Amino acid sequence: MLVQGGILASAGLICSVIGLLYRGPLTGIIGDEGNGYYSSAYNIYNIVLLISSYSIPSAMSKIISQKLAVHEYRNAQRIFHCALLYVCVMGGLGSLFVFFGAPLFLDGYSIPVVRVFAPIIFIFGPLGVLRGYFQAHRTMIPTSVSQLAEQILNAVVSVGGAYFLVRFALSKGYDESTRAMYGAIGSALGTGSGVVIALLFMFLVYNINRDFIKRKVIHDHHEDMTYKEIFLMIIMFVTPFIFSTFIYQLSTSLNQTLFSKIMTGTKGLPHNEVITRFGVYSSKAVVITNFPIRIASAAAATIMPSISTYYAQKNYDGTAELVAKVNRIVMMIAIPSAAGLFALSEPILMLLFPQKSTLHEAGVLMQFLAITVVFYSLSTVSNAILQGIGRVNIPVINAAIALAVQTVVLVLLLLYTDLGNKSLAIVTIIYSLMMCILNGFAIGRSLDVHQNYKKLYLLPGISAVVMGGVAFGVYELFEFLIRFILKSDYFVNLAAVLFAIFAAVLVYAVMMVKTKAVTENELVSFPKGTSMIRLLKKVHIM
Repeated sequence: MLVQGGILASAGLICSVIGLLYRGPLTGIIGDEGNGYYSSAYNIYNIVLLISSYSIPSAMSKIISQKLAVHEYRNAQRIFHCALLYVCVMGGLGSLFVFFGAPLFLDGYSIPVVRVFAPIIFIFGPLGVLRGYFQAHRTMIPTSVSQLAEQILNAVVSVGGAYFLVRFALSKGYDESTRAMYGAIGSALGTGSGVVIALLFMFLVYNINRDFIKRKVIHDHHEDMTYKEIFLMIIMFVTPFIFSTFIYQLSTSLNQTLFSKIMTGTKGLPHNEVITRFGVYSSKAVVITNFPIRIASAAAATIMPSISTYYAQKNYDGTAELVAKVNRIVMMIAIPSAAGLFALSEPILMLLFPQKSTLHEAGVLMQFLAITVVFYSLSTVSNAILQGIGRVNIPVINAAIALAVQTVVLVLLLLYTDLGNKSLAIVTIIYSLMMCILNGFAIGRSLDVHQNYKKLYLLPGISAVVMGGVAFGVYELFEFLIRFILKSDYFVNLAAVLFAIFAAVLVYAVMMVKTKAVTENELVSFPKGTSMIRLLKKVHIM
């Protein structure tokens, strides 16, 4: 699990790095207003996508892994074929709905952008099924490689498309808002091209493995499930996944709608300024804080087949032990990530989004959102655990409760305070914290998980606080010293951040070992754990 999760997490991190690197030049081309149009359209696209196709990988991974566990290879293959048909129908309907129904949800320049997203919904369905199929076979390599190919092409086409379309708009003498819209359309074309290349790669991998799959199917003598049973099973499994993810995504879109309507209608701010403020929040602060959460998403995808198999075999002790280990690993990464983002918020933002006019605003928002790295990491994994043990409706109920609470709080904050887009960050903290608490209670009622809370939260928390303080101090020191050598603010900041991150890694490693938050026996089970132990002993840390 650790190896496969490590592969998927590594791919996710590389994709996030690519995503962060291209967002900088993209923002320079389309501006914060263009980011606002893109984010508004992307949120609507994402909602329809997850209803039609997005939850398919997790659901297929769970269903097919259960069949593979009892060697029902032919039924697993029949489920795979039915799932492809299901997503083609649902994806086609979703694409038509977004294209023709865009004015129902958006206004102004966001409408043409979301219409570019519409065909991608249809294309994404088969891609999701293929990813879930291979995840059920306990290999994350095809999914990981397809994600890398998708993100690389997305980055190239997004920046290139935005650049050429903005140049085209300039040549026609269009105003600034129209140019921002054209730039957002170019970025949307990048998303579509990435999905297409990923789908082609996954079909290639499937064709390479087709003979091997056929041999297993031929030698399977289990009774075939009827197509009616299969479609009923898919609907029964997929629906809770859809609602859970839908409510999660709805919180983002609902927050965006409330923010836009109240700030323009009640507070009287110009529409383009409101879109810009939302763009700073969603396309800068949120983008960076989502980076470490990708690790939790990889862990969730990896443990789903194992959790489903163990629980189906009534191996409750093994299930609980797996849950405890996954929580430990995720928290060992999420807690220092949150501390690092808080301590170096503005320096990190300046590396990727060097627009000084909104640097401080984005930095404050990122400090608010840093805490959600911990909460969202836990809630993402706990969602997968509950779905894996068959409690698929509980995450839906919990998400609905959290959404209702955060919506009421957001309306009150927007109407009666001048917090502006900080209100969005505050309610995001509330939503993610409630999901953690509610999911945690639900898991406790189903599994007897023995968790060492001192090693889970306290010791990594202390280590992360010390690490964050050292990182901030090292940054300030080197930023002061390097100014005597370099004149460019950007390169001064870059060098100081690199020194600060290097120091932070060392300090966190030393603190975790010295406080016994992680032991030698635990490190052995990690990928490359033996090499890490040798290195720690060589430098006399362990």
